Amino acid sequence: MRIAMLSPVAWRTPPRDYGPWEQVVSVLTEGLVKRGVDVTLFATADSVTTARLHAVVARGYEEDSTLEAKVGECLHIAEVFEHADEFDLIHNHFDFLPLAWSRLTTTPVVTTIHGFSSARILPVYRKYDSGCYYVSISNADRAPGLDYVANAYHGIDLKRFTYRDKPGDYLLFFGRIHPDKGAAEAIEIARRAGRKLVMAGIIQDQEYYREKVEPFLDDTVVYLGSVGPPKRDKLLGGACALLHPISFAEPFGLSVVEAMACGTPVVAFAKGSMPEVVVDGKTGFLVNTVDEAVDAVARLSELDRAACRAHVEAHFTADRMVDRYMEIYRDVLERSRREDQRPWGFYRVLEDSPRHKVKRIQVHPGKRLSLQRHKRRSEHWTVVEGKGLVTRGGEYRSVVPGSSVDIDKGMIHRIENQGPEPLVFIEVQRGDYLGEDDIERLEDDFGRVGTSGAC
Repeated sequence: MRIAMLSPVAWRTPPRDYGPWEQVVSVLTEGLVKRGVDVTLFATADSVTTARLHAVVARGYEEDSTLEAKVGECLHIAEVFEHADEFDLIHNHFDFLPLAWSRLTTTPVVTTIHGFSSARILPVYRKYDSGCYYVSISNADRAPGLDYVANAYHGIDLKRFTYRDKPGDYLLFFGRIHPDKGAAEAIEIARRAGRKLVMAGIIQDQEYYREKVEPFLDDTVVYLGSVGPPKRDKLLGGACALLHPISFAEPFGLSVVEAMACGTPVVAFAKGSMPEVVVDGKTGFLVNTVDEAVDAVARLSELDRAACRAHVEAHFTADRMVDRYMEIYRDVLERSRREDQRPWGFYRVLEDSPRHKVKRIQVHPGKRLSLQRHKRRSEHWTVVEGKGLVTRGGEYRSVVPGSSVDIDKGMIHRIENQGPEPLVFIEVQRGDYLGEDDIERLEDDFGRVGTSGAC
C-alpha cells in the first residue's frame, strides 16, 4: 500500500509547539511506517519523519513571516496531485482546498475533516462529496448532508505523556488564546474557585488577549506563551485539572486527551465532541456554565487520576488511530477497485431484485457512457443533478434535473455530461435478466467495444 500523506504547511510536521493538525499527521505517519506501510509525507522541508519526505515548501508560513501562505499552499497541494499516479491513495489533512484537485486523478482521496472553520466552506465539501471519502474526527463534528465513510478519533503517543498520580495545586488552561477556547472564562473559574491558573497557548486574537487576559495576569494567573512537548508534558501532568470552557462545538480537543493521559481530569463545557471524549464524573466533569465549573473544581477529589489514563489507553492511543485508518484505507481501496468504478464515473446499486434493479449513476464532467444497447432489459432514467445530452435511437435530447427518459429493449442509447458539474441520474432496470453482461457496445471512448460490463 502506497500512501501520499498530505499535511498542512502552516507549521512543521510534527510541530515544535503549536500545530494540532500537523501533530496528528505525524503520529499517524510514524505509526503507519512502523506497520510497514509505504508512506510519502508531503510537508514542509524541515519536517522530521521516518517516512519518505516530499517537500516544495521550505518552512511553515506561520513560522516565517517572509513566506506568502497562499503561494506555498498552492505549490504544496499541486505537488501531491502531480504525483498522484504514484500512489494507491492520497490522505488529505489539508481541509477543503485539495478537493478542487481531486477530479484530476483516479487515485482515491481520503479527507480527514479536522473541523469546519465556517459554514461558508461547506459548499466545497458538498460539491466533491460523491467523489471523495470523508472521515470525521468525532460524531458531533459531522455536517448534515455529507456522506462520511468513517469516524476516526485522534490518537496520541502515550510515551510522550507521563502519568502523575499526585498533581500540583494549579488549574491549567492549555489552548489558543481566542474566544472560542474560553480563556476569559477560565480566568473567572479559577479566580472564583480560589485556585492559581497557569495558561499556555498561542495568542490567536490579540485584541481578546489585551482586553480579556492581559489585565488579569499576576501571581495567581500566569501566562507562559506557546510551549513545546517537554514543557507541555510537565504542565499537563502537574495540573489538578484542565479547564476547557469552550464557546464553540469543539471538533475533538487534543489537549483534553493529552491531559487525561497524564492523569489530569478535565472540566469542560459540554459542547461538540466533549461528551464523546470526557466521561462525566469519571475522567472529568461536563458542565454548562461558569457557576457549574466552579462547583466542579471543588469536587476534583472525587475523581481517580488512574481512570483518566486508563480511558485514554482504551480509546485514544496512536495504535488505535492507526488501526482505524488501516481499516478505512482497505475499505476505500476496495470501493475504488470494485466493478462500480468506471473511467466515466461510478454507480451505486440502491436495490437489486430478480425482476428490477435500481442504480444511482454519476457521470464526471466531459465524460459519456458507451453507445450501447441491451437485449433483455429496459431502463428508465430520472436526472437528479447536472445536465446532459441523451442519445436515444436516432434522437438527441438535452436533460436537466427532473427530466425522465425511457430506454426500450434493443434501443441504442448513451448519456453524456455536457456541464461543469457531475451528472447524476437514477436508473431503474426491468427485465428477465439484469446481469452486467447484458450489453452490446457499439462505440466507446475507452477502447471497450466488444466487451461486456456495466455501461
